Amino acid sequence: MVFSSLIFICRFFPVFLTIYLLVSARYRNLVLFLGSLVFYAWGEPVYIGLMLFSTFLDYGNGRLLGYAKRTGRMHLAKGVLLESVVVNLSLLCLFKYAGVFLLPVGISFYTFQTMSYTIDVYRGETPVQTDFIAFGAYVSMFPQLIAGPIVKYKDVATELTHRTLSFSNGYYGIERFVIGLGKKVLLANQIGLLWEEIQKIPACEMTTLSAWLGSLAFALQLYFDFSGYSDMAIGMARMLGFHLKENFDYPYRARSITEFWRRWHISLGQWFREYVYIPLGGNRKGLLLQFRNLLIVWALTGIWHGKGMNFLVWGLYFGVLLILEKWFLLRWLQRIPAVWGHLYAMVAVIAGMTVFAIDRLGDGLVWIGMLFGSTGRWYDGRALWLLSGYGLLLLLGVIGSVGVGKKFCRYPLVWMMVFFLSMAYLVDASYNPFLYFRF
Repeated sequence: MVFSSLIFICRFFPVFLTIYLLVSARYRNLVLFLGSLVFYAWGEPVYIGLMLFSTFLDYGNGRLLGYAKRTGRMHLAKGVLLESVVVNLSLLCLFKYAGVFLLPVGISFYTFQTMSYTIDVYRGETPVQTDFIAFGAYVSMFPQLIAGPIVKYKDVATELTHRTLSFSNGYYGIERFVIGLGKKVLLANQIGLLWEEIQKIPACEMTTLSAWLGSLAFALQLYFDFSGYSDMAIGMARMLGFHLKENFDYPYRARSITEFWRRWHISLGQWFREYVYIPLGGNRKGLLLQFRNLLIVWALTGIWHGKGMNFLVWGLYFGVLLILEKWFLLRWLQRIPAVWGHLYAMVAVIAGMTVFAIDRLGDGLVWIGMLFGSTGRWYDGRALWLLSGYGLLLLLGVIGSVGVGKKFCRYPLVWMMVFFLSMAYLVDASYNPFLYFRF
């Protein structure tokens, strides 16, 4: 069950929200926990046991860590922490990379969330949660369960026990959900059709213009798909009384790769920074070790997204670009007109996203070559026909991706129109994927 489906919008969420609002504050975590289990079991009944196991595991680990720290048994605390990390990562590797089982939806996200809890308890940065229902609600919270944003326990610890439901939170939540729904249904899905169309063109018939139209379409589809999902998650969480942090900040405005990754999938970048990059030494031990740390983080970022070689290369590609920027490129970019920095960043990002999009690394590299004229054919009739048919939609996508018209979308009449248009599309829609389900 995806958020941009009629069954979720018209059945599951209204029923869940009604029950949630009617019960007293004392029982809302229970309703959230049970409702989230129903949501997950709707599409993944086989793997609900895996998520519950992760929940029980790290709830117990948190209690053990609390006991070990109270009694001064730091060897026990270190052992519990090591066990949590090893078991969680082993489960992630077994189900995501071994290829023996189907991929459980959301495993990358809730595994990182439960691990961050035990790490933070060990560090003394968050209190031990003694209420299993509250902890279960945190792990399984359906607004962000499937594709994030990744929520660290310490960011919602207070709201798990004391949160406020108000008209202003409800209004903002509905507005944010509808904007995300519009991004997903009216932009991502429509632009994705162009990407699907261009993928069908044989390589021997591809032109440079077709390749660029395809890569641009995928980059825009991925942005509106994932940021739309994050908007919907943040909006629903706000209706429930939780304030989740932003996950996107108009990354296609960036004028460097460094700035791009500060704006894209913010929660994942912060997770790797806090739990991998800084523990490795960050930038505190000299330039060479900083570069090593960046390569490790970005190799892991690539692997986190999937087991294909294309994901590892994608991660290392951005890792190398970030190293070059920290070494000298950022200083050079600051001295040239902003438009050239933006052009460099977008070309680099779109090329990288192409490797991300195509599962077979060799095919992805061939496509990169076509972007830069390897076919020797710059355009043909089919490319011009696709441009004429999708050009306005791509232009709207580019404008929307950099935040032009953001304030306009907040007028009630506008987002109400977005909602009705989205629902009208969903009635007859046959193409409604969520790209990040595969991660």
